[in-house]
Amino acid sequence: MTPVMKTLTSAFALLLALPACAKQAPAPAVAAKDADPALWVVKDADTTIYLFGTIHVLKPGLTWFDEAVKTAFDKSNTLVLEMVEPDQATEQKIVLAKAFAPDQPPLTQQVSAKYRGVLTSTMAAGKVPAATYEKMRPWFAAVTLSLLPVQKSGYGAANGPEGVLSAAAKAAGKPVVGLETFEGQLGIFDSLSRQAQVKLLESTIDELPTANATMDKMVADWSRGDPDALAREMNKSLKDSPEVAKALLTDRNKQWAGWIAERMRTPGTVFIAVGAGHLAGANSVQEQLKGYKLDAVRVKY
Repeated sequence: MTPVMKTLTSAFALLLALPACAKQAPAPAVAAKDADPALWVVKDADTTIYLFGTIHVLKPGLTWFDEAVKTAFDKSNTLVLEMVEPDQATEQKIVLAKAFAPDQPPLTQQVSAKYRGVLTSTMAAGKVPAATYEKMRPWFAAVTLSLLPVQKSGYGAANGPEGVLSAAAKAAGKPVVGLETFEGQLGIFDSLSRQAQVKLLESTIDELPTANATMDKMVADWSRGDPDALAREMNKSLKDSPEVAKALLTDRNKQWAGWIAERMRTPGTVFIAVGAGHLAGANSVQEQLKGYKLDAVRVKY
């Protein structure tokens, strides 16, 4: 394994940990397929907090917003997401500031020579102009590359749970709260060392041929409510990447567990939806909650 990441699974772990950085129009309707993703609950005498793990990009047709998930959402007074998306103008301004570096050497000169051809051809196939990707910070290029093949096969943020839940909250008059900001989330990637960013990009290029198979497996694990399988995928890809794992998962899981512990002091019912990667594995939010003597119990369908 490389010091940062060996497989593209790592890039998809990032998708589980952060909102998708690209959008697309909804795909045509397809036959519905039932999905029963994992759901947990933390509660005391007067406060109930549900924990729901999402995958930020999905294909259309999965019926996950029903049964236990819908019941929990309907009972909740507030929806909490990783972040509340800003307006498009603000978003563009932040992306330009965080994801691009006009003064950096061309991106193709930052990667090893053997990666330059694939980087160029894959970006071109995704209709990303050279003038644009050459100024991308390596982490943003990695995320962009990891998204291109799965978007082509039908995955998109338009089908993701965050949009569905936000629309349902708006229709029901429920307030929507963010654990973080859009700028803060991009800043997490931007805080990675240059070496880590470049190796992340090269690892992503290495695993482009298996991108769709990796994503399909993660979605299958999510759909059948198997967080242990998701954890195995993430642990396999991140175990030799302490810098990435700490910045994207462990540190944030600790912060969110602290937020939940504090929120438990206020009566009411809250529905929290965050990337499924945060609710799986040894350093999950549920594990961090044990330090506050709080138990997250799996909700049965």
